[in-house]
Amino acid sequence: MYLDHAATTPISAQALAALTHELSRSGNPSSLHGSGRRARRVVEDARESIAAAAGAHPSEVIFTSGGTEADNLAVKGLYWARRDEDPQRRRILCSPVEHHAVLDTVEWLERHEGAEAVWLPVDEFGVVSLDALRREIEADPDAVALVTVMWANNEVGTVQPVAEIVAAAKPHGIPVHSDAVQAFGQLPVSFAESGLDTMAISGHKIGGPVGIGALLVGRAVKLTPVQHGGGQERDIRSGTLDTPAIAAFAAAAEEVTGGLAEEAARLGTLREKLIAGVVGAVPEAVLRGAPDPQFEGKRLPGNAHFTFPGCEGDSLLFLLDLAGVESSTGSACTAGVPRPSHVLLAMGLGEEEARGAQRFTLGHTSTDADVDALVAALPEAYARARKAGMAGHISSIQTAGTQPW
Repeated sequence: MYLDHAATTPISAQALAALTHELSRSGNPSSLHGSGRRARRVVEDARESIAAAAGAHPSEVIFTSGGTEADNLAVKGLYWARRDEDPQRRRILCSPVEHHAVLDTVEWLERHEGAEAVWLPVDEFGVVSLDALRREIEADPDAVALVTVMWANNEVGTVQPVAEIVAAAKPHGIPVHSDAVQAFGQLPVSFAESGLDTMAISGHKIGGPVGIGALLVGRAVKLTPVQHGGGQERDIRSGTLDTPAIAAFAAAAEEVTGGLAEEAARLGTLREKLIAGVVGAVPEAVLRGAPDPQFEGKRLPGNAHFTFPGCEGDSLLFLLDLAGVESSTGSACTAGVPRPSHVLLAMGLGEEEARGAQRFTLGHTSTDADVDALVAALPEAYARARKAGMAGHISSIQTAGTQPW
């Protein structure tokens, strides 16, 4: 029973068909001969499909290897371009609940490029403070290089007020980036309507393959490249384009956005059933992130995140896994590292509370049977995890000892 769709969701039949079809053919889309031109047509058709799905112009779609590269390219590229235009522009206004693809990039720019990170506070649901953002901008707008706030949180599912964030920055000419990796395919996302300067999306979160994503870059936006080479993708992201993966990404994007409203309603209903089932099975469990029982768009429709007091999240994960239910303690990109979630800490939880996190995320293969299996397995798994207490933390450290962290 797979309840970790926020980490990656199974590839869809349409995306798999597109991928295997293109893998059977050859051609570098930068080549001028017939095979190259055929591959280029595939890429450009896919670019148009993804642009339509994301509410962008095709020229604004810059293909990358995934969300992490897209976030790096946006944050570094915007910072360098803005700083080079005016050396006083060194402040990066950032929420503390970002994915590590953004957090670690901002911290790297602090250590190596003279940036000053300003961490905007969030409330108990993980929503960034608009008042704090406005104060930081108005204090010295000329010193702000960029604002970066994710569209929806990958751990607790909270949706951020992107329109209001853009409205606060735009009068001062400050660019805004948003990591929309979790939002795209679950929520109505339009790059054009958002007013964002850059926005990251990823293939494997929506039923496409791993290793392909895109950064949407406004046509007037100046972005310094992170890597250099053949000048592909508007000279913003050099490198030979992965035609099969791009075709599959487009197939997944077409499918997921074509039935977005119906699937969001289905997942939202299933999410509320899961939440009620978890609380009924373990009354001590606490839902984290913005509640959204009326489906008002405050939370990702497929996300249900809890903390379970008195136990280690890793212990509960392993016990559920033994029972045939696959879940997560948070971001898959920090799996195996025994430390509490930075998202929960930023929301005001203590370390002990944060260690009891468990994220259940639904996707296109999820059914009532998945939820029923979780609810059936949870009481015993929680009781055993709570009995183990901190022993789970010790064993997870020993298990992860060979990991390169």
